[in-house]
Parts: sequence; C-alpha cells; structure tokens
Amino acid sequence: MVSVLLIGMQTAATAEEPLHAEIDRLVNAAAGGSLAEQSTDAEFLRRISLDLAGAIPTAAKTRSFLNDTAPDKRTRLIDHLLAGDDYPRRMQQALTVMWLERRAGTTIKDAAWNKYLQASFAANKPWNEFVRELIATDGSDEAARPAIRFFVDGGRADHHQLTRDVGRLFLGMDLQCAQCHDHPSIEDYLQADYFGLYSYLKQSKLQADKQKIPFLVETVTQTRIEFQSVFTPEDKSQTGPRLPGGKEVEIPTFEKKGDEFASPAKDGLPGVPKFQPRKLLAEHLTSNENRRFARNAVNRFWFLMMGRGIVHPLDLLHRENPPSHPELLELLTDRFVAHKYDLKHLLREIALTAAYQRSSLLPDGVKATDIAPASYRVALTKPLSAEQMAWTLMTATGNLTRITDTPIPEDSKFTYKDYVNDRIPLPDNLPDVLLLFGATFGNPPGVAETEFAPSTKHSLFLMNEKLVFNWLQPREGTLMQRLSKLDNSKAVAEELYLTVLTRRPETDETDIVTEFLEQNKDRRQPALAELAWVLLSTAEFRLNH
Repeated sequence: MVSVLLIGMQTAATAEEPLHAEIDRLVNAAAGGSLAEQSTDAEFLRRISLDLAGAIPTAAKTRSFLNDTAPDKRTRLIDHLLAGDDYPRRMQQALTVMWLERRAGTTIKDAAWNKYLQASFAANKPWNEFVRELIATDGSDEAARPAIRFFVDGGRADHHQLTRDVGRLFLGMDLQCAQCHDHPSIEDYLQADYFGLYSYLKQSKLQADKQKIPFLVETVTQTRIEFQSVFTPEDKSQTGPRLPGGKEVEIPTFEKKGDEFASPAKDGLPGVPKFQPRKLLAEHLTSNENRRFARNAVNRFWFLMMGRGIVHPLDLLHRENPPSHPELLELLTDRFVAHKYDLKHLLREIALTAAYQRSSLLPDGVKATDIAPASYRVALTKPLSAEQMAWTLMTATGNLTRITDTPIPEDSKFTYKDYVNDRIPLPDNLPDVLLLFGATFGNPPGVAETEFAPSTKHSLFLMNEKLVFNWLQPREGTLMQRLSKLDNSKAVAEELYLTVLTRRPETDETDIVTEFLEQNKDRRQPALAELAWVLLSTAEFRLNH
C-alpha cells in the first residue's frame, strides 16, 4: 500500500511539473557530458531580444536590465517581449521566410500580407486555426484574403510545387522524390502519399472577379488521381485526397448536372463546388488526430529558438532520421495540443528552460568537437536572419525611427541589381532596406533558411557597405550623435558596447577605446565612427550567441 501511495504521489508531482522543467529533465538526461554555465544577463538579454523581438535592445534597455537585481527579471523580460509590439513583427518576418522562402509575388502586396500575419500573432491565434485559415482561404473573407499569397508566390501556382511545400512545411515531410516513385531510401515516403496530398490541391487556382479582386477558387473534382511509378509504368494506381498514412476521402458523385455546386457562378467567378478538397485538407491537416502537424510545428519553433530541430533537417521526419530526443518531441507535441496550440505558451516555456539559457561558451576542458550540436549542452550560435540584421543594425546605429517613419513611395523601383551597380541612391524606407538586406543575407528564392552558411558576402557588406557608413553619420538621435556629446573616453566605450554588443566593455576594451581616441583627438568624429564600424563588423555582432 505504501509503495502504491508513493507511486501516486510521484505521478501527481510529475503532472504538476512545469513544461520547462520537464524539458530540462529530458535534455539533461541525454546530455552525455558536462553542461555550459548559465548565460550572463547580457548574453540572455541579447539572445531573447533577437528571438522574440527580432532585434537587439537599446542601450537604455540594456542598462535597465543589467542593473535590475530582482531574481525573476528573466521571466519578466520573456513575458514583456511576448506581450510587446515587436513580437508580432518578429514572428511575421520569421514565418514569411519559413513559409514563402523569399519567393516574390505581386498578387498580394507585402503590406497586406504583413498586416495579416502580424494581426494573427498579436491575437495569439491558435496555431491550428491559423494554418487552417491559411490553407482554406479563398478570398471571400477580406480579412483573410492576404493568405492567398501562400498559394501563388514564386511558382506555387504549380500544384506539384505546392504539394511538396505543404508536405515540407506542415508535415515535416519532403515528398519530392515520391512524385515519381516510392522513395528509394525512406520507407515512410510513398508515391500514394504524395498523390493523396496532391489530390487535395490540384483543383485550386487563382482567378480574379470582375473587379479584379483575386480569389482562390476550386473547380469540380470528379475522379481520383491516377499515377504510376517510373520503374513500373505498366502498374497503374489511383487515389483520392488523403493525408500520408491516412484514410482516403471518397469523392462524391452527383446524378443531376448542376447538383455538384453549392452556389452558382457569379461576378466572373466559377460556381462553388459542394466538394472542396482544399477546404477538407485544412480540416484534416490541422486536426488533433494528425499528430504530424503538431509535431512538425513544435519542431520548427524549437528550431527557431534553439538553432536546431529535434528532428533535423526539419523536413525529413521519418524512421531513418529519428529525433535526437524522442520523448521530448512527444512531450512538446502533447502539451502543444493540450494547450490548444498556444504558440506564446510554447515559446515561453522553451525560453524559460536552462537549455535555452545556457551560455554559448564551452564548459571548462571541453572542445567544440566533443559536443554534438543535438545534445544542447551548450547554446548553439545562430546567424541573424536578413530581417534581424536589418533591424539590429538600424537599432544599433540609431536610424530605426528615421527609416521606419519615411513614407513608402507607391512607385518604388528599388532593385538589388540597380543598387549594387550604383544606378539608384541609398534605400531610405523600410521595404527597400529589407529588400537590400534580404538579397545580401537571405538565401535565394525557394531555398529554406535552416542551415548556418557563413559567407564572405555578409562580412564584406558590414565592412564596406556605403549604407552602413551613411548610418554612422551624426544625425539627430543616432549613436554617433550621442557619442559625440561624451567627453569621457570611458563613457564612450560603455555607450558604444552597450549599444552595439549589448554588454559593458571589458577593462582592456575600454583601454583600447581610450588610446584610440587619444591618438585621433584631432579627428574625433571620424574616429568614433570607425570604432562603431569595427564593432559592427565583428562576429559577436553578426551572430546570435
């Protein structure tokens, strides 16, 4: 009886254990070696600000946090950032890169797409509802119309490209090879799975009404999809809509012509069918019964915070590529579903973990080659995305307000090619700045940004870019203006390091600043700009560590 009571007490304690504590228990149990120390307050402040706000904090915010002695200040900061105005923008930028992969399009304007995503993240729309809306949208709901962009940008009007992307982004399955045959090396990826997913999407197409408003319409589905392997073309197979490993949806038949429509053609748009596979996909994909959906979501958001997926690569979830922490992945999936797909709750719990808050410095006596990235024994270094880099550089130099407040011309003709060939002036509004940074720090269109690929192009931009030098001019409210008003070299060093690197300078760094300014006292303003430029060019600035 006593043993039974003890077991019951242990079970109750486990049930009450916060998710972040359970995460740490599972990560630490599998670590296989010593763990890095907890990050310093400065390291944590910079990391969490980049991850949840998309930019480094100002010098004033850094001073305030570093001077705060309250034991709960990290938790309060996490909650403050999740409730802040920068969080929706950060998530909009991150998910735009993840979902659209820098594909260009003109059907839906950037401003409308950004507003739609930011409103969804600001409202903390449950993730399953968000994706359901994204997949099901047809344009009839004006508020959700921008979601059409997911289906039409950069080649996605091709149903095979769309099928592959839906599989990768929402199921964690890259079924590209299964289009022509069962995957040769991954038993889980079948040709029937590919065409089951394709069958949900093949009848959708973009069409404008008489007012030239874009809609995503579905034509009538009458038959199952026929397919055959390139290796055995004589063997024909068929399937209707179905999720990988799921039950096929029966395609209804209608005896009388016209009965297949729920509503007739109107305003230049075709009639609306009673059977709409894409709307069914939105329901089936995001249902609680489809654990692949929730599992893929938590894996991708874990990657966003931690720098590596529990399943990595993110779109190769299958038996031959098992998760590094199977129990952890299932725990996160269970809790995500139990909390009704609450994204803020998930991100908060990850941010509260000791695993997230570890230092990126190696434990004493441990070499980098001794630590597997998937162990999470040390914080992984992450590259700043193009959007994080732009926002961080504007914040550090003090040009953010000026750039974001500049009116956006309706006829902007800024292109990266024209800019690098000196045919147009410096970008002075936010969309043009983001276009430049996307072309410099982002991947080519259609290439996922899930791997760390250092490039000399990135370094050369910060070292030689004329826009950076322009931002280091002493305009009103900028870093350069603040530094120019400081007579004390120690104060200059502190302001410079707090602003650019989100930390106070070491003694030797202060000495270097003092000596350099003394040597260049006859050219103080250029010397201040050179000091800032040097820090902006460091790996410490370019990376999230």
